[in-house]
Order: sequence, then structure tokens, then C-alpha cells
Amino acid sequence: MDAPILDTAPLVDPFQRTIDYLRVSVTDRCDFRCVYCMSEHMTFLPKRDLLTLEELDRLCSSFVDLGVKKLRITGGEPLVRRNIMWFFEQMGRHLDSGRLDELTLTTNGSQLARHAQGLADAGVRRVNVSLDTLDAEKFARVTRWGKLDAVLRGIDAARKAGMAIKINAVAIKDFNDGEVNDMIEWAGREDLDLTFIEVMPMGEMEEQERLGQYWPLTEVRTEIAKRWTISESTHKTGGPARYFDVAETGKRLGFITPLTHNFCESCNRVRLTCTGMLYLCLGQDHSADLRAPLRMSEENGPVRDAIRHAITLKPKGHDFDYSRQGVKGQVKARHMSVTGG
Repeated sequence: MDAPILDTAPLVDPFQRTIDYLRVSVTDRCDFRCVYCMSEHMTFLPKRDLLTLEELDRLCSSFVDLGVKKLRITGGEPLVRRNIMWFFEQMGRHLDSGRLDELTLTTNGSQLARHAQGLADAGVRRVNVSLDTLDAEKFARVTRWGKLDAVLRGIDAARKAGMAIKINAVAIKDFNDGEVNDMIEWAGREDLDLTFIEVMPMGEMEEQERLGQYWPLTEVRTEIAKRWTISESTHKTGGPARYFDVAETGKRLGFITPLTHNFCESCNRVRLTCTGMLYLCLGQDHSADLRAPLRMSEENGPVRDAIRHAITLKPKGHDFDYSRQGVKGQVKARHMSVTGG
């Protein structure tokens, strides 16, 4: 058994930002192949390289010991990992103890219908669903393998289980730029919040393909303002989104703008992969291996020490940028599915 934790100081990075939000990618595998996220013929990590769910439990619990208050489970698609509901149940104990404020999930929605009630029972009160279009044919095209009706059934099941739902839509030029108003109207009718996200330059992809996808959210907001009355909201979730209230629907509309507005000054999060790598920034390769200290001892002291040291390496911010000539700040060696966005 571990000795009582004597060092209760919060995790603070070199730029005096308190790190209290952990995103955990429990698998790099996904049942979709979204065109901006991964290639159609992906080579996934060998299963032997993945941490067990018990090891992920130890790592996440160590972060909670050190003051992390919000835990978001991501992938890949987290709900395709075998026995993943056991892991959610284990994380739920930190909600029961009061040491964790929020346990959330980001999903493509494909498996949500069958897991919604179990997630709610584990303490998940809020879920983000990635959905870029309401057109079934276009949905199949952008996800390559996905079926829109399965995702919509999942959203309905999550809502019936009592969870609040936010839709995350990646803004893609010449793909869903004609659907923005339809999505806002649909989200209002279905009582869903909606956030638009800029395409980020991660994973192996030709520069011109990235440039062809990029639709800056400054242009999206201009388009939205032609039809809807939006005003800046005071709502915050601890994430990078900037929120607005839509007068006509009564719902919130978010914008995540890593390219047109760098949000790094308030970054309070780090990202843990299913192999035990801790990434200190989505758009930089600063990382620390937590698998080695995890496996060197059955006690969690070495892991907590490694986490504290890793936080001292957190950079000031990413350097994503699109120019007319090319894409700057690319992270080519790491697909979005590895760190979960």
C-alpha cells in the first residue's frame, strides 16, 4: 500500500498555469476513418504496447491524487476498447469520494446507444459527440466507414440517460460550409450545445490537402452572424472553447480556434496516451514516459514524482499555423487519434 500523500501542492507548470484537467486516450483504435484524423488504411499500435485498464486506473488515480479535477476519456474511439465500462466504473469512485469534479467522454457516437446508461451510472454527466454533417451520404464520406443513423440513436440514448450533450463539428472547407446554419437550427431543436473546431495539422497528410480543408472560424462566425443573433457567453468548461449564446435557439455555440486564436495562455490540461506517454501540449512533441515508473514499483510514489517532473517541461504553447504557402507547426509523427484531440 502507498504511504499517505504528504505533498498536496497543485500541479503548476513553468508559466504558472495550474494543471487540473487530464485527457486520457484509452485506445488509438477507431471504427471510423475520418479524413482529417487518420488515413483509411491505418496501422494501429500492437495490443501488447497498450497499458492495461488496471494500469490506466493507477495512472489516472495518481493524477487525481495530485489535484486533477476533470478527467476526459478519449481515443481513437474509447467505447471500442474491450471492458472499457469497468474503467469508467473505477473512475467513478473518485467522483463518489469528491476528489474528482467531473468525468466526461468524447466519442464518435457509434457505440453510444448500448453504453449510454452504463456511462450515466458510472457518473458521466456530460458527453461530447463528434459530428461534422447531418447529411448521411456526406457523413459516410467524411468518416469513410460511419453510419449517421447509429450516431443519432446514440445521441438520443445519451439524452434519455440524463447526460448533457455537446456536438463537436470540425469546420471543413468545401465540405460542411453550407451546413452551418442547419446544424445550429438542429442543435437548438434537439436541445444540444454545438462547438465548431478548426482543422489541426496533425498526422501524415499532404500540405495542399490540409490547406484545402482549412476553413478559419473567423469566416464561420461571419457566416453565422448573417442569420443568428450571438452574444459572448460567460460560460466556461475548463476547455479551450470560447462560447456564445444564440438568442433564437437559447443554446450555446462554441468555437475552438487553435489557428486563428491561440488559446494557450489559459491551458490547464495535459494528455495521456494508451501507452503511458504524457504529452504536455497537443501541438508540440514535449512528452514524458510514465509507463516505466508505473511498472518499476507497485507503489504510486515514483509515478507521482514522474508526473510532477513532466509538468515542469510543459511548453508555453503550440505553433500551429496555416499560410498560403504551407502548413507550419505540423505534428506529422502523431495522428490525432493517438492523443485524443
